[in-house]
Amino acid sequence: MDAKDSARVEPSGLESGESGEDRPKEPASHGVRFWGIIAALCLLSFISALDVAIVTTALPTITRQIGGETEYIWIADSFVLASSVLQPLLGQLADIIGRRLPLIASAALFAVGSGVAGGASNVAMLIAGRTVQGVGAGGLYVLLDIICCDLVPLRERGKYLGILLSWAGIGAAIGPGVGGALAEKDWRWIFYLNIPICGVALGIILAFMRVKTGQKGSYKFRQIDYLGNLIFIPSITAFLLGLFMGGVSYPWSSWHVVLPLVLGAVGWAAFHLQQHFTSTPSIPSRLFANRTSATAYFLTFLSSTIVQMIGYFMPVYFQAVQATTVLDSGTYYLPFAFGTLAFAVVSGALLSHFGAYRPLHAASFALSAVGFGLFTLLTDQSPKVMWAWFELIASMGTGAILSVLLPAVMAALPESDVAAASAAYCFIRTFGYIWGVTIASLVFNAQFNRNLGVISDPTLRDMLKDGAAYAFASQAHAAKEILLGTNPGIWSEILSVYIKSLNTIWWVGLGISVLGFFCVGLERGLELRRTLETEYGIDESKS
Repeated sequence: MDAKDSARVEPSGLESGESGEDRPKEPASHGVRFWGIIAALCLLSFISALDVAIVTTALPTITRQIGGETEYIWIADSFVLASSVLQPLLGQLADIIGRRLPLIASAALFAVGSGVAGGASNVAMLIAGRTVQGVGAGGLYVLLDIICCDLVPLRERGKYLGILLSWAGIGAAIGPGVGGALAEKDWRWIFYLNIPICGVALGIILAFMRVKTGQKGSYKFRQIDYLGNLIFIPSITAFLLGLFMGGVSYPWSSWHVVLPLVLGAVGWAAFHLQQHFTSTPSIPSRLFANRTSATAYFLTFLSSTIVQMIGYFMPVYFQAVQATTVLDSGTYYLPFAFGTLAFAVVSGALLSHFGAYRPLHAASFALSAVGFGLFTLLTDQSPKVMWAWFELIASMGTGAILSVLLPAVMAALPESDVAAASAAYCFIRTFGYIWGVTIASLVFNAQFNRNLGVISDPTLRDMLKDGAAYAFASQAHAAKEILLGTNPGIWSEILSVYIKSLNTIWWVGLGISVLGFFCVGLERGLELRRTLETEYGIDESKS
């Protein structure tokens, strides 16, 4: 253990000369309040993931009915933007006023935003509703992890984080099917569905969540990092707007994209400089001062990137190469979706049992690399049993890592850093998701344009260039029937370009997985604390 790691980690487990009877132990069982809080967290985890998956599938239908096809990017990305930029501030607020009120406010905002979006009569109202939803979801993302960490010792967190992630995984898995079905009937229920589920979760929170609020006193509001947030929020907003518009609204070389990216990057660097010198940082520099936590944060970014690459482009493989319908592509994606959540639970349980995160990290990235390598073998002739097993293998890697990263981040940090460390973890994870889509889209579009010469029909070349191939995939099922009846050779040409372009993404994912595997070697195998010392745990004095 290096000096920086050992300086942060708290003693735990069996020390030299300590008898087995003196070894700190976790409580033998948890009470009704504990399981009530866990149930509420699971519901909120489920609904926040379900919403993203449902809306992604149904958005084309929604925009056709309400208008706003030209504002498609803002309808889709207003939620992501709003959920990202406030996460550090929300983590700091959780330390100042406790966890309960921010959680209630976040769930309420998510429900209110859902109501506004569901009742939208125009695109501006829909974007406003999605923005309010995003603010609420951003709070949920941060607070679910923080509260879970408050309830159990570090050694046990992987198990319970795995439970929360499994509910999120179920939401993400069934979202496309539910979204497609509701879009055909009445798209407004895609949003209205969130309200009763949030209501049940809020009822459980009010009934069971009696927790400590930390140190009291209004003076604590002086500890809010006002300057840091004034720098961070507009900087990240500018940077994300550049990413969202690049290659979609404007070319990447356009000043509309370059300017916000540059301003955002400069502001982001200024924020981290300010964090180093301020006495009330929202993302303290000490979170990255030891190599174990810093590496775990980097692994969080890499793992989020690769899982999003698969999530966005496996459906493209099914729709464009296998020529399935959009609904069938969601069904074919289920082995990966359910495999991911199952292996998240398994790895969390293994971490709680053995207390070793490095082997799990290494195995996860190794399996992810194998999965991406197998994806390069997929063609239009690949049978179901082949791609289903390949999805399961890839899900072992991308799923097993999910529940064992935050405990590694916290291994070298004191319990007092739970909120700040979790907020930073959530933001980096979200940022990784965004980059997963951005990197994969850039690679796919560039490779598709490079191989367009294979397609002999100039009209089709114009239809598929500059990113249009992604949208065309959803129409490939109908296009195949037409082309096979008129010019079968053209369909083969289109298939070959899709396969080559997708293979490039799989090779990039393999490279990122290998990078993650070798980065695991930078972590220290620190012992995970078996005792819980927190100012925010369950308040046993309140009935």
